[in-house]
Amino acid sequence: MKKALICGAGGFIGEHLVKKLKREGYWVRGVDIKAQEFAPTQANEFLLLDLRNPENCRIALTLQGDAFDEVYQLAADMGGMGFISRAECEVLHNNALINIHMVHTAAEVRVPRYFFSSSVCVYRDMQPGEAALRENDAIPANPDNEYGWEKLYAERVAMAYGRRYGMQVRIARFENCYGPEGTWRGEREKAPAAICRKVAEAEDGATIEAWGDGTAIRVFTYVDDLVEGICALMQSDLEGPVNLGSDEQVTVADLVRTVIGVSGKKIDVQCVPGPVGVQSRNFSKARITSLGWRAKYSLKEGIARTYPWIEAQVKQARVAVTHI
Repeated sequence: MKKALICGAGGFIGEHLVKKLKREGYWVRGVDIKAQEFAPTQANEFLLLDLRNPENCRIALTLQGDAFDEVYQLAADMGGMGFISRAECEVLHNNALINIHMVHTAAEVRVPRYFFSSSVCVYRDMQPGEAALRENDAIPANPDNEYGWEKLYAERVAMAYGRRYGMQVRIARFENCYGPEGTWRGEREKAPAAICRKVAEAEDGATIEAWGDGTAIRVFTYVDDLVEGICALMQSDLEGPVNLGSDEQVTVADLVRTVIGVSGKKIDVQCVPGPVGVQSRNFSKARITSLGWRAKYSLKEGIARTYPWIEAQVKQARVAVTHI
């Protein structure tokens, strides 16, 4: 039985990864600064640890009389554009500490395979219609935000430790991920969850607000697809960063229309100023598709699975307020 450590297992993608590895027969330890919010974890063992502390990284990596076969480092202080544009110092400080201490300790204890979750935020802003950027095009670097700068640095740290200690390092640059059991309120939610929440909260015939003019181009990846990609990459021989996301490019306006369509409501949209981020995203998926991986879920199919879950959360929250 393989043993895996998932750092950030209290988060959205981390918990879905726990479920995936458990289905494949792994023994899994989850670690996070917080417990999973929406359901009890399926990890065999879950430790509440602040991984900014190097001693806690060592505790996380210590197994009585045994060792981990794989470590998945997904722990990060992050959120949607509203959060990462406001909390620049926290993002740089907290994530740098987590990533430096985790890879250093993993290398010291001779972890054979190490996965690092990076982000397409490492790339520069793009214009609509630009040719797809490959992984090497992240250098020369000009990320749009500090979250991207820290991720780019952390990639270099992980690869350096891999070279020195002979540790197999795999790096995925995630595109926007969404799905059930993800953060849906409180400023840390991503755009798909935020729009689902706004539509779910709105009465039929109401108007919701959306940041920007709706023309920004994005790729949104359903969580099941992302987790399949993580596992395919981890078991592969692909070294260096790998773009991981769907090939379906949509505008933010397309996202809003898709959510409204799935809801069955008649909703108007008012565009308002707000932190939008880059104008466009377009990245080559040649490296990840070389492993036989492709996203299975279209945006419409993924939202059809995500919106009902968020709608149920909104209803539960309203019931809780009425009983206070």
